[in-house]
Amino acid sequence: MEKTQSVSRLETAREVLHTEAAALNTLAERLDGEFLDAVEAILACSGRVIVTGMGKSGHVGRKIAATLASTGTPAFFVHPAEAAHGDLGMITGDDIVIALSNSGESGEVVSLLPALKLKGIRLIAMTSRADSTLAGEADILLHSHVEKEACPLNLAPTTSTTAQIALGDALAVTLMEVRGFGKSDFALSHPGGSLGRRLLVHVRDLMHAGDELPRVAPGTLLKDALLEMSQKRLGMVTVCDAAGALHGIYTDGDLRRTLERGVDVYRLQIDEVMGRSPRTIAADKLAAEAGFLMKQHQITSLVVVDEAGKLAGVLHMHDLLRAGVF
Repeated sequence: MEKTQSVSRLETAREVLHTEAAALNTLAERLDGEFLDAVEAILACSGRVIVTGMGKSGHVGRKIAATLASTGTPAFFVHPAEAAHGDLGMITGDDIVIALSNSGESGEVVSLLPALKLKGIRLIAMTSRADSTLAGEADILLHSHVEKEACPLNLAPTTSTTAQIALGDALAVTLMEVRGFGKSDFALSHPGGSLGRRLLVHVRDLMHAGDELPRVAPGTLLKDALLEMSQKRLGMVTVCDAAGALHGIYTDGDLRRTLERGVDVYRLQIDEVMGRSPRTIAADKLAAEAGFLMKQHQITSLVVVDEAGKLAGVLHMHDLLRAGVF
């Protein structure tokens, strides 16, 4: 490909992005009390948010409904053509409708308005034309007007659909913050993905406990501690007294350093070589937090302790990997 041709294509792409970015900046400055009215109306809604739209606006509407639903606002998309053939039965008087149409004159959307009015449903219109049929029938208008499309013909929905998506995101995030929707709430909406695993899995769910714990008493010979470490296969052994108080740990890394010193491992006691200030974590902490600590301190395991600082378990990096936390 010739250099001049490549430059030309990059200039076209950059112009698209600049055009859409400028439109979003204008949209942000234009937000007013109507946007706040939409937020309050949705917060007051005892039903669901129903999003509808045709064509490209329909695709955007599906995305907006999905974003609302995953951030604490029950919502779903209804295709306007299907609604006209029975799916209107999904919408109740307790619901609120967000209807998207760039022109505000989409036939399939406009045809739903009488039925929505008969049901007493509040209507939020997202359109670029304040003088359109949809805007005129709406209770609340979210004005999504843009000066021009990024399309050089000013025909293909480009900047206008970007504005609709951004306005939907602004609505969802504002509602999310007002509701106090947090990480744990988000995870409940995403239990099947890696995000859910990171946010829902706790240390207690993955840690080794009971007979799986590599554990020896203070004063144990190093050779016996190594046998315990080998049998439990966690690359470390904890040193605890009978009451469960943690005295220290000994890892496979410590073993390499011990051997480099040329000492007699058959006579040495574990107390002479163990680490006395091991990294610990509580069982009720998120597994993701444990992973962060392991990465930060470049270690492969954490000792889990209870409120009294007594040994409760051991968590290894492999446990996090198997659980899909990373």
